[in-house]
Amino acid sequence: MNTKKPQETFVIMSELVLPNDTNTLGNLMGGKLMHWMDIAAAISSQKHCNCPVVTASVDNVSFTQPIRLGNLLTIEAKLTRSFNTSMEVYLRVWGEDLTAQYKYLSNEAYMTFVALDPHGKPRKVPELVPDTDLEKKMFEGALRRRQLRLILGGKMKTEDAGELRALFMK
Repeated sequence: MNTKKPQETFVIMSELVLPNDTNTLGNLMGGKLMHWMDIAAAISSQKHCNCPVVTASVDNVSFTQPIRLGNLLTIEAKLTRSFNTSMEVYLRVWGEDLTAQYKYLSNEAYMTFVALDPHGKPRKVPELVPDTDLEKKMFEGALRRRQLRLILGGKMKTEDAGELRALFMK
């Protein structure tokens, strides 16, 4: 199985925030944003493994600034690490008021996807090999984030989380 670089999984997706995407305050609804984030992250994952994927987890999604009606929304997605059958994707969401020429970071998140074989069962994915210093830093952090997800999901015992053991054990 060939290795891949994070840049090969990079996706940029843009949407114009329309009235049916907003709440009564004129801000983009969080659920609509998460829908678009899920699509961008799935495409990034599929570019890596070249097969169907399903969402396995969504880490904390914090909204630092609302995206307003009429603004341009841009989502950047890129893999940070692949494991056996799963892939972690890092997303950044930008809002942009085109009239005022003002671009701002709205939120960031990590999502995990699992690759599926033709029978709908998890399948092995290619290794991700980081290039830049930032990609290497995010690659290393992905193992700790994965262990935390597994602990919080009840799929790993704290004593088995080598990278995080000190946080949970005395």
